[in-house]
Amino acid sequence: MSEHRRKPPQPQGGGRAAARRTAQQPSGRRAAPSREGAAASPAGPHGEDEQPYAGRAAARRAAQRGGRRRGAGTGPGAGGRGKGRGPAKKRFIDYPRFEKYGWRRWVPSWRLSGALVLGFFGSILAAGSAAYALVGLPQVSLAAKAENNVYYWSDGSPMVSTGGERNRQIIGIDQIPKAMQDAVVSAENKSFYTDSGIDPQGIARAVLNMAKGEETQGGSTITQQYVKNARLGDQSQTLSRKVKELFISIKVGTKMDKRQILAGYLNTSYYGRGAYGIQAASRAYFGTDAKNLNPSQCAFLAALLKGATLYDPAGNPGLNPNATHEANTKRETQRWSWILDQMVQDHKLSAAKRATYKTLPDYDQPKKSHQLSGQVGYLVDLAKSYVAHNSQGITADDLSHGGYEIYTTFDKKKVDQLEKSVEKVRKANIDPEKRPKKDKYVQFGGASVEPQTGKIVAIYGGEDATKHFTDNADFTGAQVGSTFKPFVLAAAMEHGKRDPDLGPDQPDSERTPVNPDTSRYPGKNMYKVKDYTGKDWVDKSGKEWLQPNDEGYNRPSISLREAMRESVNSAFVQLGMDVGIPTVRTEAEKAGLSASQLSKSDVPSFSIGISDPSAIRMAGAYGTFAQHGKQREPYSVTKVLKRGKEVYKHQNKVTQAMPAQVADNVTDVLRTVVDKGTGTNAKVPGRELAGKTGTTDENKSAWFVGYTPQLSTAVDMYRMDDSAKGDHKFLSMYGTGGQTTIQGASFPSEIFRDYMTDALSNTPVMKFTKPQPIGKSVFGGGLHSPPPSPSTSPSTSPSTSTSPSTQPSPSTTPSGISPPPSPSDTCNSWWGGCSDGGQNGTGGGNGGTGGNGGTGGNGGTDGGTDPSPSDSQPGSDSGGNGDTGGIFGGPVT
Repeated sequence: MSEHRRKPPQPQGGGRAAARRTAQQPSGRRAAPSREGAAASPAGPHGEDEQPYAGRAAARRAAQRGGRRRGAGTGPGAGGRGKGRGPAKKRFIDYPRFEKYGWRRWVPSWRLSGALVLGFFGSILAAGSAAYALVGLPQVSLAAKAENNVYYWSDGSPMVSTGGERNRQIIGIDQIPKAMQDAVVSAENKSFYTDSGIDPQGIARAVLNMAKGEETQGGSTITQQYVKNARLGDQSQTLSRKVKELFISIKVGTKMDKRQILAGYLNTSYYGRGAYGIQAASRAYFGTDAKNLNPSQCAFLAALLKGATLYDPAGNPGLNPNATHEANTKRETQRWSWILDQMVQDHKLSAAKRATYKTLPDYDQPKKSHQLSGQVGYLVDLAKSYVAHNSQGITADDLSHGGYEIYTTFDKKKVDQLEKSVEKVRKANIDPEKRPKKDKYVQFGGASVEPQTGKIVAIYGGEDATKHFTDNADFTGAQVGSTFKPFVLAAAMEHGKRDPDLGPDQPDSERTPVNPDTSRYPGKNMYKVKDYTGKDWVDKSGKEWLQPNDEGYNRPSISLREAMRESVNSAFVQLGMDVGIPTVRTEAEKAGLSASQLSKSDVPSFSIGISDPSAIRMAGAYGTFAQHGKQREPYSVTKVLKRGKEVYKHQNKVTQAMPAQVADNVTDVLRTVVDKGTGTNAKVPGRELAGKTGTTDENKSAWFVGYTPQLSTAVDMYRMDDSAKGDHKFLSMYGTGGQTTIQGASFPSEIFRDYMTDALSNTPVMKFTKPQPIGKSVFGGGLHSPPPSPSTSPSTSPSTSTSPSTQPSPSTTPSGISPPPSPSDTCNSWWGGCSDGGQNGTGGGNGGTGGNGGTGGNGGTDGGTDPSPSDSQPGSDSGGNGDTGGIFGGPVT
């Protein structure tokens, strides 16, 4: 083929388009051809060399690189060259990475990663070194400066300055037993003698053991704890304080001798009971100097460092509801035993010696300082407890460090008046030397609350807070007896008697609210209690319940007003069963009683006061009746200041616990108790007063709780032997104070009357609201509606019901029916059939022919459990209601 017919070679550098782009660039920026390309390709039409065409893939890669290397070529040689430039240089920090694509472009190289890590730790080291060099050691004397809490009366005048002072005596390490040093090191910081002030491994170990639920050493070292206690006055848990604590701990660990640090820690730690330091703690718990402590006592005190409030076996539920004697003893015993075992493991105590320590060492009961004598100590404890439980961010530990101004609700004048009223009765009647078996261990308690506000204006906690340590105004365990009955009546008025044909959980719409005057309930002594369907109630073992009445009160039927006035147990036990015990319990809680202080049992006696609310709670709950059903929580602190800044202020919260109609009717019934019932001894001249007496089984406690529209007060009396540690045993009060029995109508009502007379003097006379009619005629315990009286037409009978009665009787009030039978009557078919004998029995009721203990012993053959008197055997002593449910009630045995 001839030369001139050959096809001219095509440019290999990307085609004509590439050639045009090359031609358009200035000559100085055109890419230089490679040697291989110059040899293989002839010059273009303009005398310029062209790079060979490498295809579309290379063009795409070149385009991608163009974002970073503007003007890059598209041929194979363009991977490391730019047009008109030599090989591109990598940056100092190659990120995003050079010549990497996709996700690899964003993954740092190992060189870059390593440099970052080294830089980070280098910066930390440099900062730490600078901080260590600059941080100073705070002075112990300045950081450990003590502060008091100042408590104020309700009028703003100072009550006492206490609670923050440090009961401390610094002693040297030579006066601290080696066993105490070993116990603390074994329990708190095993590496103490070798660490530098901080222990990362200890922190990790504490976290691991905590996750496993095991006993733990603290994450902080003894050095850190010493720094926090003695050199950092600020106890906050902020990050800056923690960092500061860390560097100071390191410096202290390097600058101070370990024995010096350990002595400082033991001398500044808090052991409870206001004791700071090992010497004060040794005296507070064991009444001896620290140098005399044995290993068991040392382990006891070391266990308290875990948290004295929850580990002091004496307990202090006022500061923390979980700090009961039983719970604290269990925690302390476990920790004490564990510490001794750790000492054996660390070869600080021999196994043989350890085996001799089987129970906690004997310890002393808490004591109070002289300035907290009388009632002041109880007032301070109550205020501290309220702040710790109700304020946000102020703990019992915070209060122990002091610096707070606490403004209370306590009226100094009323506190003095209540104390004076109690001591008057005590001095006139209680003589432990004359009657040691009857008058020893007698205790009084009391509380007075403003119903309009909930303010606790006065309490009586005991003879002296420095001698008797339990606050009798707070929870003591004394049962309230018949003072609980108003809550049963309130539940019956608000929710009503259940329909016997329906299930136990009935809505109010299916129930019948009771009227206290027209409703009738059994007043029988030794009454056989029935469930709401009318069947005899039996307990889980199948035993019946026979309910006695105080002093053998015995009537076939009575109104609920009369039952309250005379404190008849059988009527309210049956009423509680008809309404439902859970409903009664809820009503009491709504009124203001604490659920934790109410019995969890659903037995019939729940309705007559087997629960043990405090005097404060009882006064507050009765105040709910006084305030037309509006409930306010009793409180003792109005505000708290810290260095002049308000850190807590009480907020009034009001709830409508029950309808005003219900509360006002309960008040009206309770006025009957004071006017002409068991509470007449509590009358205050010139004042409208409502209240209730209460006495419990075996005469172990007696109460009077009452109120005017502006003041509600509860007073209780009991005998409790608290001489044994934690074993509070209630004793009978038969013969106490020279009385045959102690009832709410005796000493408690006398104290109430004297106090209320003084407390209400020079205050306006206020009257109760007249109640609106409520409820319907209800007949409980198998009673039936009576027939119309032939001498009275239905039209002459005024009704107190808010709606027509559903009973067959056209008359629903006592005035429209025949009078109820007297105690001597034995039969009336409409009022419940025949009685179980006379009041003190001609049948098998509450005694045989000889009454309550004559020739018939203490009852007939079945003690009156059979409604038919023909089954009784006068003169027989084979039965006896002394063996039928007990003299004071209970299940048949």
